[in-house]
Amino acid sequence: MYYKINNGSITLSGNTILENIDFSVTDNEKIGIVGRNGTGKTTLLKAIIGEIELEDGYDKLSIEKTNDFRIGYVKQNAPINKEQTMLDYILESYNKLTNIENEIKKIEIKMTEDYTDKLLNRYNTLTMDYKLSGGYTYKKEYETALKQFGFTSKDKEKRLSEFSGGQLTKLAFLKLLLSKPDLLILDEPTNHLDITTIEWLEEYLKNYSKSLIVVSHDQMFLDNVCNVIYDIEYGSLKRYSGNYSYFIKKKEEDYQKQLKDYEKQQKEIKRLQAIADRFRYKPTKASMAMSKLKQIEKMAIIDKPQKENLKTFKISFNPEQESYKEVLKVKDLSIGYDKELSKVTFNIERGDKLGIIGANGIGKSTLLKTLIGEVPSLSGKFTFGNHINLAYFSQQLENLNTNSTIYDEIDNEFPTLTPNEIRTLLGAFEFTGEDVFKKIGELSGGEKVRVSLCKILYNKPNLLILDEPTNHLDIISKNTIKKMLNEYKGSIIMVSHDRYLVKSICNKLLVFNHGKVDFYKFGYEEYLLKKTEKEIVEKKVIENPKEKKEKVVNYNLSKDIQRIERKIEKDSQKVKNLQEELYKKEVYMDISKSQEIQKELDFLTKEIEKNTSLWEELVSKM
Repeated sequence: MYYKINNGSITLSGNTILENIDFSVTDNEKIGIVGRNGTGKTTLLKAIIGEIELEDGYDKLSIEKTNDFRIGYVKQNAPINKEQTMLDYILESYNKLTNIENEIKKIEIKMTEDYTDKLLNRYNTLTMDYKLSGGYTYKKEYETALKQFGFTSKDKEKRLSEFSGGQLTKLAFLKLLLSKPDLLILDEPTNHLDITTIEWLEEYLKNYSKSLIVVSHDQMFLDNVCNVIYDIEYGSLKRYSGNYSYFIKKKEEDYQKQLKDYEKQQKEIKRLQAIADRFRYKPTKASMAMSKLKQIEKMAIIDKPQKENLKTFKISFNPEQESYKEVLKVKDLSIGYDKELSKVTFNIERGDKLGIIGANGIGKSTLLKTLIGEVPSLSGKFTFGNHINLAYFSQQLENLNTNSTIYDEIDNEFPTLTPNEIRTLLGAFEFTGEDVFKKIGELSGGEKVRVSLCKILYNKPNLLILDEPTNHLDIISKNTIKKMLNEYKGSIIMVSHDRYLVKSICNKLLVFNHGKVDFYKFGYEEYLLKKTEKEIVEKKVIENPKEKKEKVVNYNLSKDIQRIERKIEKDSQKVKNLQEELYKKEVYMDISKSQEIQKELDFLTKEIEKNTSLWEELVSKM
């Protein structure tokens, strides 16, 4: 399979969006297209599928592609037969296989009456073609895919008219994946998918035997799936071989090299020009001066490289007041509307950053709305600590009035600010000049996110409750959020499907999984490690029933060992902190205070000794 654009250009409403486009796809390439919002990523996809016309670039445009080349792309508002069942709709992806199945059945009936060599040969050919085309696995494939995207067995018989717009979009996406075009084109495929589904999609695309082009702002997804990156910046396109992490490194290296070469050449031009200027009017040196000017003329001039567009919003929003150590205690809290979605128990302390992950529709956002008092709890309880000043960010951006201008939205929220202070605040979030008078309803998703963040962060809360804060943002803006939250001194409770953000920020996890909610006192990387270990143990138990008891015992011992290791580490840190306290003047000068600390030190030392002995005993059992 081969597809190539040479010397392309895209112009919309008289504005050149992309110029001098050189773009190619070969067999099994997984291409990621990246760039800031508004740089033309989706526009390029539309040009590839023919929705937007390509024009000549600096030279004449040429497009080359293999014969019988199929491009697959989910088109917005594509017509569908809503009287069709969901199963029939999905099976259209397997027309070749279902046609073979029907012909095999007809031949089997004929062969009961008329058994000829011709029929037998045709039957053997069809069954071989059926096998090679995945006939014995396609049903499992679509069943797995439907389950991963949240559909049940009962849904298969429903008519398409019974599904919501969001569900129909998912089905169109699934149908496209399963139809396996020569070139699969996906625009932000991980938007609104939960982490489990994203992980399934990654595996599916990594094993996809044909080619892929994907536009995405999900760094981990690009790293795990893509082997080629096209970067769009300043209206031009540049190709890098490798995944996203390699691209970031190579782009910086290329910039530094070109800058160094440019500066070196400029220095040489300046030197030659100085010689020419000095001796140009001296008869005996004029020929030498002219030779220096000719040297400059013959040079292939190196352009000064443009700096990467890293413009982003910035604000200092650390809490004005510190909360007490205990921030939130949640005990057997039943959440839901007319029926229970999940039951949760967890607690967070000052400085904790809790990530909430899991499938869609099982209570993550409902938990946040319960904590802020928007949805009543069904049973159980939760208690906030003292001096809590919380702020809530909704993925629906409900704190914005779509009829207000950006300026009025901030003015109404903070009436004591002067016009100059409001403009300074909005400038920190990249709203300048006349842009501040745009109506909220006319803004892009990313712009609305910035206005909402501006409103909640300027209050300088000590507890942030965030529901998908990076939706609609490009990678640079997402990294800004990551940096801001990493530097934030308060506590965070955050629902997110952005694994890179959760991995970078959170030190505790609340994992929703089919009605069960588990609380982990560690971050995403350790969670993945332990999840993988557990899956390996469970797989071995299934494969080796005789070893079941031994494996389960060892797994439980391993969990106990890890728990004790964490306890020893935590107590050791406490001992270190208390010993440092003893050296403080205000402590050793106060006998009662120093005795109190020494008493706690003795207790912790005994605890560490006891747990160390227990750890040695369990390790020997393992």
